[in-house]
Amino acid sequence: MPHFIVEYSANLDGRADIQTLCEAIREQALQTGFFEIGAIRVRAISCKNFAIADLDERNAFVHIKLRMGAGRSLDDKRSIGEAIFATASKQLKPLLDEPYFGLSFDIQEIDPQLSWKKNAMHPRLRGA
Repeated sequence: MPHFIVEYSANLDGRADIQTLCEAIREQALQTGFFEIGAIRVRAISCKNFAIADLDERNAFVHIKLRMGAGRSLDDKRSIGEAIFATASKQLKPLLDEPYFGLSFDIQEIDPQLSWKKNAMHPRLRGA
């Protein structure tokens, strides 16, 4: 269960290709070797309302949150995080070259005793 939630300031619409960012995150998640294809979810949420730093209208942000099941070592989580952050940084490089953009990423582990899920995609994808 890796779920990537990409929150971004709505003033990036037309300035950043968020769909391509989502697809790049998905591909990098697969390449880490830690996740099954049927478990990966990447979604983006445009934040219409925001207040950033000095309120300059050019200020913008992307925050990526990874929610995943517990059980991986700190080194494995760090490896995943570095790979995903590098991918996002590459995708958003033009914005990072400007003094009005912030990119952040964090990983949250999900307590298995407090998580319920059903996934009908696994049998289909595992058989492929």
